[in-house]
Amino acid sequence: QVQLVESGGGLVQAGGSLRLSCAASGGTFSSYGMGWFRQAPGKEREFAAGLGWSGGRANYGDFVKGRFIISRDNAANKVYLQMNSLEPEDTAVYYCAADRYGLGSSNVLYEFWGQGIQVTVSS
Repeated sequence: QVQLVESGGGLVQAGGSLRLSCAASGGTFSSYGMGWFRQAPGKEREFAAGLGWSGGRANYGDFVKGRFIISRDNAANKVYLQMNSLEPEDTAVYYCAADRYGLGSSNVLYEFWGQGIQVTVSS
């Protein structure tokens, strides 16, 4: 079992940046693919970014458009999401998730989830 805890959310003005962190415990972090998802009120959850176990090629949702960067530190058991040029439309609860297949792709089954953290972007 993997436990995931997100941090770094909050309120930011449009055009600003935030860095989300996700700390993992209870499993072999370096073997898991990691992803970030988000869910806005009244909308379905959507894939934001993912990274395989080795930290190689990253995957991003279409809406990201080069504004976000996912990274991981296997020694620290953490994954990050650097979010730049934030827009009010980015307001959502952001979730960290882990997939046991190590892929970090948009369509893999993510078995473990954090509790989510609020990101609010004001206009």
